[in-house]
Amino acid sequence: MSYPNDSTYFCNRECEYFPCHELEGEYFNCLFCYCPLYALGRDCGGNYSYTAQGIKDCSACRLPHKKGGYAFVQSRIVELIRQVAKKDETQSARQEKEGEVL
Repeated sequence: MSYPNDSTYFCNRECEYFPCHELEGEYFNCLFCYCPLYALGRDCGGNYSYTAQGIKDCSACRLPHKKGGYAFVQSRIVELIRQVAKKDETQSARQEKEGEVL
């Protein structure tokens, strides 16, 4: 079965790393080759572990590549945006406070 490459699905079977994860069936979505949820750390919702060196290892995660993965990533992007906005607010407040002291 063939799936059309579109805004929610892309498969590059010619990639030197394909398949980067073992999945059952032919469906394999490469759209999120590098998962945008990595930055969420423990809150990403995927199957991950941490190496002895403290590096997040997502090699056991299949979420972005399976059917429904696009919708899952999109649902979690809101949390990533929220966390970035909160960090930006904290940094802005700190800069304003430091500016007043100077």
